[in-house]
Amino acid sequence: MENFASLLHGFGVALTTYHVTLMMIGVLLGILVGVLPGLGAPNGVSLLLPLTFTMDPVAAIILLTSMYWGALFGGSTTSILFNIPGEPSSVATTFDGYPMARQGQAAQALTLAFLSAGFGALMGVILITILSSWVAKFALRFSSPEYFAVYFLAFASFVGLGAASPFKTIVSMGLGFAFAAVGMDTVSGGLRLTFGFNELLSGISFLIAVIGLFGIGELVLTMEEGLHFDGIKVRVRARDVVKTIATLPRYWMTLLRSSAIGCWMGITPGGPTAASFMSYGLAKRLSRRKDAFGHGEPEGVVAPETADHAAGSSAILPMLALGVPGSATAAVMMGGLMIWGLNPGPMLFIERPDFVWGLIASMYLGNIVAVLMVLATIPLFASILRIPFAIIGPIIVIVCFIGAYTVAGRPFDLWLALLFGVAGYLFKKLDYPIAPLVLAMVLGDKAEDAFRQSMIMSKGSLSIFWSNGLVATLMVIGLALAFGPALSTLASRLARPKTSSVAA
Repeated sequence: MENFASLLHGFGVALTTYHVTLMMIGVLLGILVGVLPGLGAPNGVSLLLPLTFTMDPVAAIILLTSMYWGALFGGSTTSILFNIPGEPSSVATTFDGYPMARQGQAAQALTLAFLSAGFGALMGVILITILSSWVAKFALRFSSPEYFAVYFLAFASFVGLGAASPFKTIVSMGLGFAFAAVGMDTVSGGLRLTFGFNELLSGISFLIAVIGLFGIGELVLTMEEGLHFDGIKVRVRARDVVKTIATLPRYWMTLLRSSAIGCWMGITPGGPTAASFMSYGLAKRLSRRKDAFGHGEPEGVVAPETADHAAGSSAILPMLALGVPGSATAAVMMGGLMIWGLNPGPMLFIERPDFVWGLIASMYLGNIVAVLMVLATIPLFASILRIPFAIIGPIIVIVCFIGAYTVAGRPFDLWLALLFGVAGYLFKKLDYPIAPLVLAMVLGDKAEDAFRQSMIMSKGSLSIFWSNGLVATLMVIGLALAFGPALSTLASRLARPKTSSVAA
């Protein structure tokens, strides 16, 4: 009941003409970001972030989250009409969405995708509404050792639950920690990893890193692939939408199952991409029409889209309540909160309840606005992809460099963005995950401060991380996730000789 009253207050904050206008602008920008190759939700949010520095935090976060929803919908549009996933999490949608479009069912595929996405996002926001206050109150019991244990658990989760190789995840995270350490040490005042560059005294902005990694890096990769657009023209009529809505209840089990998968993968660092693939795989395995998957099966569109958006929205929960982002985009948003002078975590619910509940209420409204607007603007944004990439590419580069320069107004940052762009390209080519690097850059300083404070409290003894049941439990789970892949590999290798000997 307390959460319901807070949510009503949040609707009073979010439901103004100004904020609804920002939602519409954010959704339109997000769809554009999702449709254009070489951009994505994390980079789109990071490019928009410098423009929000002078805005009220509530209005700024509404604009950014609305852009996030729009980017996810834009990725679905290109997946179905062009067979080009605008987001990594939209890859699974191409398996059946594009075949449906080629069979003349583009309107049905798009409507199913958007309605399923809206349902998944709604489930994620409901989860946030129910659990956020409880998680925040529970986190009020935390001191420095507990916070370090939570950060360690987040890092370990990427190793144990991520889709990439654990070794590559650790390497990516290690680089993120190194980048976070650049500059002046806040405790000793010493300089770290500046290599004589005065421009690095204040550290490396995570915004510069994100613009390079996600924007320029993706663009170079797209240029190398020689992307060619050959899409399917579509017009979504109200009659088609109504017919598709009538068929949606037959997929109720898929909607609920995919929402559960998405919410779990959003709270943990599995992320929307893993959620969409897992949901698609389960839907195919449990369906009576297994052979139809991959050839235009509607359930093959419903499952990944529901999980994708459920994961995207529920990733905001750990970011708000614990200060631990559940995805790369959530990490960028968390960096924005810190720039605006807000500290994500349990105290945020006490110090700025208007901000927290205004954000949660705007997520309900923003998703409704996104579904309506994306259905109305599909032909417009689909036509953008028919512009030659030779024109789109340079425009994206200019936008990226403008975004990098507006962070601090330093020409040096342009070189940094370019270096991170090269790094992002190499990461993609070598199949290294970028999200752990971004997470480590955002949380590196906070984890280091929590560790140092814990060591001061215990006079240098690591036993403080086992001093009570809560911190010990978090550390045990973190260690299990960190070393789980290595132990399972070792166990499988030890089991092979026994299996072969038994077979002999």
